[in-house]
Amino acid sequence: MSEIFAPKVAVALVHYPIFDREKKVVATNITNFDIHDIARASTVYGVEKYYLVHPIQEQQMFVDRVLDHWRTGQGSKFNPYRKTALNQVKPVKTLEEAMLDWGRPREKTLFIGTHARPLEGARTYSTKEIRECITDPEMGLFLIFGTGFGMTDEFMRSMDGVLESIRGAPPKDYRHLSVRSAVSIYLDRILGPW
Repeated sequence: MSEIFAPKVAVALVHYPIFDREKKVVATNITNFDIHDIARASTVYGVEKYYLVHPIQEQQMFVDRVLDHWRTGQGSKFNPYRKTALNQVKPVKTLEEAMLDWGRPREKTLFIGTHARPLEGARTYSTKEIRECITDPEMGLFLIFGTGFGMTDEFMRSMDGVLESIRGAPPKDYRHLSVRSAVSIYLDRILGPW
């Protein structure tokens, strides 16, 4: 029997540098829903690691408390499925720390951001192109999501490219999904069995 190929993928949810609604650069709070729901979607689609990127220690401690409850506390007995999903979650201070932790060579990893709108000056990839890139067993994908009103343009341009935006239905083309929904849609488009 031949071995089933599984692409090497990690996901990061970035909380700084983020725009707020007035285009000020801020650090957003980590939410309980984002921890759980993105971990569950990541597990469904075979993502190796899910990083919560936040520079403030209190926010990382919040993540650690949530993870401890579900990994070793009462939650681990109450819902073993949740424990399984949360095993790949890790809080880190920076995206660079996440890359080092994941341990993939930078030259063999596509570092791709996501954004609700096209970003001038950034290479845009379609989900089809990303699917094709990661069929190479040597190539990994680090998929980066923002919170608030999106990652700063400068931060986004430091990546290898930006994934095409999820478009809303015409005529409105509404593009203000929760990040949990966006992660699920992108993971299905890139890693789904269709």
